[in-house]
Amino acid sequence: MRKAAVVHQIALGTRLLDNPVWAALDGPHAPFADRIGRAARYPADVYAFAALADPADPAAWTDLHTLVGPATTVRIKGVESVPDGWEIVGGGQGVQLVDTHLRAGPDPEAVRLGPGDVPEILDLVARTRPGPFLARTIHLGTYLGIRHEGRLVALAGERLHPPGWTEISAVCTDPAHRGQGLGTRLVRAVAAGIRERGETPFLHAAADNAAAIRLYESIGFTLRRRTTILQVRTPGTDTRAWAL
Repeated sequence: MRKAAVVHQIALGTRLLDNPVWAALDGPHAPFADRIGRAARYPADVYAFAALADPADPAAWTDLHTLVGPATTVRIKGVESVPDGWEIVGGGQGVQLVDTHLRAGPDPEAVRLGPGDVPEILDLVARTRPGPFLARTIHLGTYLGIRHEGRLVALAGERLHPPGWTEISAVCTDPAHRGQGLGTRLVRAVAAGIRERGETPFLHAAADNAAAIRLYESIGFTLRRRTTILQVRTPGTDTRAWAL
């Protein structure tokens, strides 16, 4: 029954999950948003991404140019092309998965992490490279960890928060402690908190990380779509409207 209900919610929430950074900044994460009109971004030390209300709207690109300034590099998700005058300087492919039948529940060893744990989190992230985690990312949601002999060895938490959804992110385990299911346990624990709010977990992974994708599918996530991440440079000119 739960899988059928969540599949129905996926259909209803397609628009939000197609542009989750904007949906979060325009919704529950609005307090984090640096915004002009139809463009917004997170603070650089929270999550280094910007978003457009509608990537097909030239006015949104004009707003983004005004927001970040000329000749500035910015990262955007869910955008396939850029207007004339903008330059694509990097990018990558990912996948988006949603919870349809995950068995979620608290973990007795999981501890909630806070700002005082950030140096240790940054050290673990630097060694395991699960994706971006910055000095103030901890403020985006709940982050849980597992410690061994006092040392943080596994991590997972909440990042993007579109209405009705919460992204599970920064899932990582110290190489010396892999193979024990610690990451999976934390994903289940974080998901339990998300569901308690009446929301549905989702997550992203690199498109070429086949092992991670198989793992997430095996524990109850369903592959929804491929995603594109672009690093773009704004035109070095005054703000104007660009034709797509």
